[in-house]
Order: sequence, then structure tokens, then C-alpha cells
Amino acid sequence: MTVHTSLLSMIGNTPMLKLTAFDTGPCELFVKLESQNPGGSIKDRVGLAIIEEAEKSGDLKAGGTIIEATAGNTGIGLALVAVIKGYKIILVIPDKMSREKILHLEGLGAEIVLTRSDVPEGHPEYYQDLARTIAAKTPGSFLANQFSNPANPMIHRTTTGPEIWEQMDGNIDAMVAGVGSGGTITGLAEFFKEKNPNIQMVVADPEGSIVADAVIKGSFSYDGGSWLVEGVGEDFIPDNLNVDLIDDAEVVTDKEAFQTLQILIRKEGVLGGSSTGTLVAGAVKWCQKQTSPKRVVTFICDTGNKYLSKAYNKSWLHDNDLLEVETAGNVTDLINRRADQGDMISVSVSDT
Repeated sequence: MTVHTSLLSMIGNTPMLKLTAFDTGPCELFVKLESQNPGGSIKDRVGLAIIEEAEKSGDLKAGGTIIEATAGNTGIGLALVAVIKGYKIILVIPDKMSREKILHLEGLGAEIVLTRSDVPEGHPEYYQDLARTIAAKTPGSFLANQFSNPANPMIHRTTTGPEIWEQMDGNIDAMVAGVGSGGTITGLAEFFKEKNPNIQMVVADPEGSIVADAVIKGSFSYDGGSWLVEGVGEDFIPDNLNVDLIDDAEVVTDKEAFQTLQILIRKEGVLGGSSTGTLVAGAVKWCQKQTSPKRVVTFICDTGNKYLSKAYNKSWLHDNDLLEVETAGNVTDLINRRADQGDMISVSVSDT
């Protein structure tokens, strides 16, 4: 058994699992458990790659400050590497992100700047614009810029893709991934299309995001849509996303995503994050449309430990109309949190 001398050497080489709890039509569906990375997500790979490439190029020097706009997981990946290597890190995060992610980042010593999640690119409070502003005002800073940094797709082309190819013995027909920064699906597509041009690259996209339209229709228009899953879906096409390498897309509603998480935990024992719900639901929908057997791979992108107060909280799911609830047809249906069903509300003497 290998004994590691640094947590960083434990990033990658995550296990593969075949799912059995879903109706996948004629297909077999496999998930790569990126939740098993040290920081709990696929973004550990990206954090390590971005920092090491910046060190090689001289863009990041000893004592420097790393700055990034992130939905949380890239921030955790960057902060994990930063704390081990001795860098300061400032992260700009949209206010819809889970409290668990923010606490994790604070535990790693990151400085957190919360900003609005309801404004488009170009607005001064849009998380990427705000990160650029902070970087411009911070001496000795390095803007990680996962949306344009070539180290992002590179790490998936050189590690994630080859790992999947080896685990599947080269027998893979389709790969389903989400788009946040675009690096995962682009890097994977670059690798798989070189191995076999017939491997289908499929985007699982939240309802309200523009990526599926860009893939299927070749054009898109953002109409202010929003979604509750974190880390996937966009209102623009990131520089790191090569749409020409993507073959198909599936749109997944928030309700479909969060209900898929319930099946994963209750029937497969897999505790996945919210974007995992989108990917697995999208993969299942794509599988069900197929007319011949195919071997399909997607990801458990991150651990659900970061979403316990949301994705695994019955009251939050109920409040956001994401839970299928049996109704009694009387006034008890109006009671949100019921003691007879084990629900609980806590208050302190200072609450009003």
C-alpha cells in the first residue's frame, strides 16, 4: 500500500462505479467518483494544474496571492493547493452557494468575497468581473481564471480522460459532462475524439442555461434564467468551451436533478452534490433515447457533504418545490414543517 507524503499526490485516479438503480434503456451507465478527491470534487485537478502551470510560467511567485471567481469547488481545489504551498487566496463567490462550501473555504484560510448571483456578465457585481477588479488592485496577485486558463482543459485531457479510457478498457460510447468553466468536457473531448471520433460527447445542462441551445441549435439567447444546482450551467460561452467538439445535449430541470440525488443516496449509497444530480439525470435521459446498447460514463462531480443544508434537507427541498410530497387533501397540506413527520424548527431567545 502506498504511503503519500503530500495530499496533492492523492488528487486523481478516482474509482469507477456501474449504476444499477436507474432505467437506462439499452445502455450501461458508469460514474467516475470524483468526490473521492482530497478536496471532495473534480476541481481539485484543476486547482493543482492552474497553480503548478502558473508557477512554471512565473505568473505566480512565492508569497503571491491567488484570486478566482468560483462556484465553490474550484475555489476549494485552489485553496487546498494554496494552503499546502503557502499562498494567500481570495475567492469571489456568488451568494447562492451552499453554506458548507463557504465554511470549508474559510477552514482552509481563504478570504471570501460574496457577490450577487442574479446579475449578468458585464455587471460590476458579477462574480468574474468583481474578481478581475480585485486582481487589478492587489499587488503580486495571480488571477486563476478557470474560464480561460488552458491548464483547465489540459488536466482533463492528460489525466481524467486517460483514466476513464483505462478503467473502461477503451470500451466507451458516450461521455456526459456539465459545463461550468467548459474545461472538463473540452479536455475530455480532445482526448476521446483522438482515440475514437465516434465517441459521443454530451452536455447535461440545467434548465435556464444557454449551453444546450448553443450545442443543439447553434445559437443562444440568455433570458435571465436561473437554476438551483451549483457549478454547472452558464449564461455565456466560456473561452475554454469548444462547442464544436460536443455532439448532443440534455436539459435537466432542478426537480429532476435533486430527485436523482435522492435515488443515488437511497439506492446506490452515493452522496453526490447538486451538479451530480444534473449529470446523472442527463445521462439517464440520453440513455433512454438510445435504440442500441451503449456504454456511457458520467461523473459524481463532488461530495454531497457540501450540500447537506440544501439537497439533503427536506424543508429546503419542500420550500423550493423540489420534493414529491403526498397530500392528504386537507388543511395539514399547508403545514410546511411537521413534528409528526420528524421535522423540527429551532429558535433562540434572540430570534424575533
